[in-house]
Amino acid sequence: MQKLALFRLHLIVFLWGFTAILGKLIHANAQILVFYRMLFASVFLFVFIRVFKKESIKVSKKIFFQLAAIGFAMALHWYCFFYSIKVSNVSIALSCLSLSTLFASILEPVIFKRKIDISEVLMGAVIVACILLIFKTEFHFKEGIIYGILCAVFGTIFSVFNGKMFGKTSSGNIIFYEIFCGWFILMVFYLFSGQIFHMNEINYRDLALICLLASVFTAFPMLESVKLMKYISPFTLILTVNLEPVYGIILAFFIFGESEHMSPVFYIASGVMILAIIVNGLIKARKTKNFN
Repeated sequence: MQKLALFRLHLIVFLWGFTAILGKLIHANAQILVFYRMLFASVFLFVFIRVFKKESIKVSKKIFFQLAAIGFAMALHWYCFFYSIKVSNVSIALSCLSLSTLFASILEPVIFKRKIDISEVLMGAVIVACILLIFKTEFHFKEGIIYGILCAVFGTIFSVFNGKMFGKTSSGNIIFYEIFCGWFILMVFYLFSGQIFHMNEINYRDLALICLLASVFTAFPMLESVKLMKYISPFTLILTVNLEPVYGIILAFFIFGESEHMSPVFYIASGVMILAIIVNGLIKARKTKNFN
């Protein structure tokens, strides 16, 4: 069972890494892409929860508004991620995701009221140095790097506050309301800004790819990751998820060719960032083991 769980875990991390590939294959802009991704994913989740599992989606008003706020952070995270890909490339967007670990080391102690971990701060300093090196070397991608950093910020906000929600209602409800509310907030914003009339500027090919993105690469891995928590430790989950940029960058390199070829400095800096995150995870695991 443990080996099967690990295989399933690597599968969903691979699927998450492939979202960046689909983001580049889809010609629609980031606004339209995120709008339909969240709409389709919320529909798939609703059908799964209500039709197949026949579970209730009823939640209290307090939990609903909390999930709505987190869903908005998710929407901003996805928008910045895909926009970064559109104005730069997959490699830039994924490498900037590594900053999420740094931001989490600052935000988590505040939200969960724990002491700041020195090893996390040191690791954060290494990641910042690597990002600055990438920024200097790949300055022509500065807009993509800036949005990649914003993507990491909103992704951290989403992840940290999402962690406080588990246990308050079912995992399926949490994921469904976050995605649905994120989409609804976007729709209201687009409605009042007049951008809603541009949401039909999309072809059938892109709609099909977004449908695939929303189902196989969004709804399924999110639900699957929750199920896997029964068989694997949170540490194993977090450590393996850090392989997402690795999968994505390698896939982009072979699929898109020249547009994804970066300087040697970029690959060295990205490798150091990923290595720092893995080493930090191993240190945490050892500390937890010794403490127990």
